Amino acid sequence: MKSIINIPLFVALSITTLLIGCSGNYAFNSNVKGDNVEEYFSASHVKIYENEKAFSGAKNYLGIVEGEDCQAKSHLAPPDELNARTQARQAAYKLQANAIVFTSCVNIESKQCVAQIVCYAKAYQVTDVQ
Repeated sequence: MKSIINIPLFVALSITTLLIGCSGNYAFNSNVKGDNVEEYFSASHVKIYENEKAFSGAKNYLGIVEGEDCQAKSHLAPPDELNARTQARQAAYKLQANAIVFTSCVNIESKQCVAQIVCYAKAYQVTDVQ
């Protein structure tokens, strides 16, 4: 007696069994919280200007802001000016600014950091007339 196995049926049943065995309720965990999305992207709402002469409309000075980036350990990445500037833009956004003029970025010696950079800026609320 010969046993004939239907190959396509066997493959289909095998794949179905594998898929059923792999299905389940999997959870995705992230450090990004839905409530904080506005804070994560707040820097994008603050436009960088070279100076106050670049404003085309009315301006309201809100204050000085700063941002910093710290190299906590020697084996970690060195401080990045872009990160410090982004933090300053986030701080400006918290003041309800939509414009920022950077005045300086400086390397700071610190006991907590191997290296640190701090950027200072003036925050404005600008009404562009174009």
